[in-house]
Amino acid sequence: MFATSFPITILSVSLTDIAREFDTSTSVLTWVISAPMLLSALSLPILGKLGDLYGHRRVFLTGFTCATVVSALTSLAWDPFSLIGLRSVAQIIGGATQPTSMALVMLVFAPADRVKAIGYWSFVAAGAPAIGLAAGGPLIDLFGWRLIFVIQAVLALGALLLAAVILPESEPKRVRFDVAGALTLTFAVGSLMLLIGQGPAWGFTHPALLAAVVVLPIAGTAFVRVERRSTAPLVPLEFLRRRNFTFALLTSLLMGAVYMGGFVLSPIALRDGFGLSATAAATVMLLRTGVYSLSSPVGGQLGARFGTRPMAIWGTGFLALSMGVFIVGSAMDVLVVFSVALLAQGLGNGLSRPPVTAALANSVPETDLGMATALQRMTMQIGNSFGIALMSAAYDDSGTPEAFVAPFAVGLALAVVNIGVASFLRADDDRPDEIDPHEHRVVTDETGDVELDVDLDAPARR
Repeated sequence: MFATSFPITILSVSLTDIAREFDTSTSVLTWVISAPMLLSALSLPILGKLGDLYGHRRVFLTGFTCATVVSALTSLAWDPFSLIGLRSVAQIIGGATQPTSMALVMLVFAPADRVKAIGYWSFVAAGAPAIGLAAGGPLIDLFGWRLIFVIQAVLALGALLLAAVILPESEPKRVRFDVAGALTLTFAVGSLMLLIGQGPAWGFTHPALLAAVVVLPIAGTAFVRVERRSTAPLVPLEFLRRRNFTFALLTSLLMGAVYMGGFVLSPIALRDGFGLSATAAATVMLLRTGVYSLSSPVGGQLGARFGTRPMAIWGTGFLALSMGVFIVGSAMDVLVVFSVALLAQGLGNGLSRPPVTAALANSVPETDLGMATALQRMTMQIGNSFGIALMSAAYDDSGTPEAFVAPFAVGLALAVVNIGVASFLRADDDRPDEIDPHEHRVVTDETGDVELDVDLDAPARR
């Protein structure tokens, strides 16, 4: 996670330098960020399912090895399009590491302890970009932007060697891969991501977006029909009838929309609205990233103690609070209030992500963990694009602090809806750590339903 996450922020900061070297515009080079995000969203469910079918360790090591090689080659990019292409390939192949590594973490922890493990996972995911920005900035100034990918390749190689020794293998499924389901889902999600991400920039009358409008319902309908008939579907549709599975996905989508919408708009507000320099704005932004990173293990510990549902509600509540404080800080033109909103947003994300992810993982059989975690990450990336597009559309581009009131009001509305969605998560009513293994044996059948095998000779506990 550290090796794959740390370059994101420093790469964004370096786009101006890269554009100058390649004699192109920064608008072209924004595809270095957006294209890999779009393509990795399409590949996540497929790669997660491959881990379920053929073993998560095998898929993880294969994807990580290829991504490490491509990352090293990216340092040799000769023009903007080769840079975009190599970055995209690295993200697609490296996407195998996201759902498969998460599934491996889930497999080695009991359901009651998974939320703690995810808290530390989120700690690294949030902290790595901040460390990359703080440590990588001076190095880039001295040696240039290509060093980003050299450092990434070295870190990835170290992680790969450790993974080869440490990671256990999961039990593979003996079924055929659902090719038709993968193709129809790819077309459906690709059309949706294109509409959300490029609609405001290109205009919805653009030929590519008109084609996406036609393809989306056709591909979506075809996906549902294919999955209903498949004996080994890519996404078992019966999971959608499970409350924690469906509402964890919806909560993840809205969390991504609220967090990333604020993530993109807040530096613009700090630079244009409050008049801060790039260095000062980056320093203030570290408040959110730092709190997000430090609060994630806390969210995992509290989720294990009080349950995933209460902590999901509290976390989404803090996200809503942050949007409200953003509105107040922008309307009053007070930087201190705006900074408090950054702290609240980081805290809300840190408290909510571990319990929501644990609720989703605990709602499916262990043989489907790769698919489930991949589907959550895909849903969150759709939410990211949706939140960025919706909140950016509400900004009038005037550059005054008051101009950010409307975008953050949109974020507040999304966050309030998300509190209601999170409240539908099922409470933790069967904690595995409260069951005596000598008295009971919990069995998960092929459909994911839980059966309780009770030893009637054991003394009653309740």
